[in-house]
Amino acid sequence: MERRSLTQYRRVTVKVGSALLVDRKSGLRREWLTALVDDLAWLSRAGVEVLVVSSGAIALGRTVLGLGSRKLKLEEAQAAASAGQIALSSAWAEALSRHELISGQVLVTLGDTEERRRYLNVRATISTLLKMKAVPIINENDTVATTEIRYGDNDRLAARMATMMGGDLLVLLSDIDGLYTAPPARDPDARLIPYVEEITPAIEAMAGEAASELSRGGMRTKLDAGRIATGAGTAMIIASGLKLNPLRAIEQGKNCSLFAPSKTPVRAYKTWIAGHLEPTGVITVDEGAMRALGAGKSLLPAGVTSVAGTFARGDTVAVVGPDGRECARGLVAYDAADAIKIAGLKTAEISEAIGYESRGAMIHRDDMVLAASLMRDAAGMVEG
Repeated sequence: MERRSLTQYRRVTVKVGSALLVDRKSGLRREWLTALVDDLAWLSRAGVEVLVVSSGAIALGRTVLGLGSRKLKLEEAQAAASAGQIALSSAWAEALSRHELISGQVLVTLGDTEERRRYLNVRATISTLLKMKAVPIINENDTVATTEIRYGDNDRLAARMATMMGGDLLVLLSDIDGLYTAPPARDPDARLIPYVEEITPAIEAMAGEAASELSRGGMRTKLDAGRIATGAGTAMIIASGLKLNPLRAIEQGKNCSLFAPSKTPVRAYKTWIAGHLEPTGVITVDEGAMRALGAGKSLLPAGVTSVAGTFARGDTVAVVGPDGRECARGLVAYDAADAIKIAGLKTAEISEAIGYESRGAMIHRDDMVLAASLMRDAAGMVEG
């Protein structure tokens, strides 16, 4: 897959990291933001629909409230997000208005993407903003987060937004210019990988950790984002945002890593399933079940070797093979207690074990998405 002009994409999601947007001492980097918005306006004039996932509310709120760089308590982080979000959204609106572009703020929580009805509501709102030629500025609603102040990270949030909106490109701007064979800060011989066809275990092994105290993601979460995005047919670019006009730099051929979209992407309903960040349980299966899944079959209890986690019927669970690697993800048809009872049983034995008539499948094929590796292996078996 050759790198093509950014103007040839139909809908582009750009993720901006906190370390790029906020200076720990002086606050918002206005010159950098102005230059990035110049790039966004260039894409917009070329007919590209642009979405922005912007980190920075908590980091900016630290400066606004004078909280310094110390570790914050939950309520302090929420307060920082509250103060910082006002300043952040105002800065985006002001910068975009110079190009006669309107911004629309969209604050989401984990539940807004994990729960189907709320997911559809968020998608409808953003779709309407795009139809009205506005630029959605999306961030997690950290002000009301209670169990954990973050969605996980804005890399994965950006991937979720890109796939939710049917985007064809996700650009992660960070403090590193792409994926390297090893963390370059620790290995001077590390080489940039300009093109990644598939995120394999070998690629995952190259991931390091976050490079700065403001950057919460790190390369590992960028690869998590890559799996979400590419699995739904969205290409992804990891590029440096340290210099001005980072999107123009990509256009001019500067260093970056391009991740190819899957040749067999999942769509619509299954994109929502595949993008779940926090499966509520894990179902381990044997080799026979893996072969059946690869052939397009539902997951039957007979192929299940163990069940872990606390989940209810309809929750999203991960399916892993004997080697512990995730091979599928889907909506389970049983509560955890019943799933444990019927693991390993034949279909005719299920009713007696749980005391009522129910579905034969642990996860129906219509409610399941296979990992790219299993889909590839299945295709190989068909061709062979």
